[in-house]
Amino acid sequence: MTIPTTRVRPSLLGTGGAVVALVVVAVVGLMHLVAPWSRHDPVRRTISEYAVGPGGWLFDVAVLGLVAATVAVVAALVTRGLVPTAGVVLFGVWCVGLVLVVVFEKTNWSVGPSLSGSIHRYASLAAFLALPTAALITARQRRGEAWARWVTVFALVALASFLPIIGAIALNPVLATPWYRAVPLGLIERVLSLAEVLVVVVLGFRAARTPVPAERTALSRT
Repeated sequence: MTIPTTRVRPSLLGTGGAVVALVVVAVVGLMHLVAPWSRHDPVRRTISEYAVGPGGWLFDVAVLGLVAATVAVVAALVTRGLVPTAGVVLFGVWCVGLVLVVVFEKTNWSVGPSLSGSIHRYASLAAFLALPTAALITARQRRGEAWARWVTVFALVALASFLPIIGAIALNPVLATPWYRAVPLGLIERVLSLAEVLVVVVLGFRAARTPVPAERTALSRT
C-alpha cells in the first residue's frame, strides 16, 4: 500500500502553492485601487514602488508569499518528476531574486542612485528572466499536453515583455526622452509579473493532479 503522505503531500503542495499565488495576484490587484498605494500610476510607475512609503509592508509580504508559493510548487514538481535539474536551479534564482527585491529597496531617484537600488534592479532582472526560462525548460518535456502549452504561452508573454524595453534602450541615443519614459514601463512590468505568476499557478495545479511516478511509489512501500 502506498504511504498516504507520499500521495497527498505533493497534491497539497501544488494546490496550496497555486492558491497562494492567486491570492498574491488578488492582493496586488487590490493595491491598485486602495489608498495609499493607488496614488501610483500603474502605467508609468513600476510595481516595486508599492513597497516604498506607507503600507509598503503589504507588498513585501505579497512578494514573500509568492516565494513560498513557488517553493511549494517546485517541491511538488520535483516529487512528480515534472521538472529537470536546470529548471529547479532557475526556479531557485527566481526565488532568491524576489527575496533580494524585498530586502533591497528600489532606488529613490529624488535622492539619486544607490547600492540598494542597484541590487534591487539586477535581482529583479535575474528573477524575471529565470522564471520563464525555467518554465520553458519544464514545459518542453511535456510539450504535447495542454498545461505545457499554457505554461509556454505565459512564459513567452513574459519574455516578449522585455522587447519594448530593449528597443527603447537601443534607441536611447536618438530618443528625445529617457528610455524609461519612452515606454509604459509600469504597464509592461505588470503584464510581465502577471504572466509569470500565472506560470506558477498552472504548474501548481498540474503538479497537484499528476500521479507520483511508479518508481517513487515503489520506494514508498519499502
